[in-house]
Amino acid sequence: MNQNNSQAERLSRGSAESAGEGPRLLPWTSPDGNPCYLSTDGKGYLSTLADEIETVQIGMGEELLEYARGILAPGAPVRPAVEYRWLACRLTEALSDVLRIADSRGQRIPAPREATEDTRPDEHS
Repeated sequence: MNQNNSQAERLSRGSAESAGEGPRLLPWTSPDGNPCYLSTDGKGYLSTLADEIETVQIGMGEELLEYARGILAPGAPVRPAVEYRWLACRLTEALSDVLRIADSRGQRIPAPREATEDTRPDEHS
């Protein structure tokens, strides 16, 4: 579990620091299920709150995955169907959360600089 915690911490560190241009996709939706965006420099209260929620969501997903691996392992006792359904629903929610986080962070990655005539493709400035 310590390895998973360090992964969640590592993923959460890059969030606000890598803020690109444009609005940030937040890790929650509006009451009617629409995405929420925030115009930010990555340093305000809502940005910090969003970073903390993302960290919690990633951690919960990791814990749920660990639980799923345990009950689905070869030789594990068979569980009632309702428990597998519960697990499938929670895994779906966790995957949705993590995909939203990935989308949000992907939108904030600065676009790569285009190569100039003076720079060869294998050179990095």
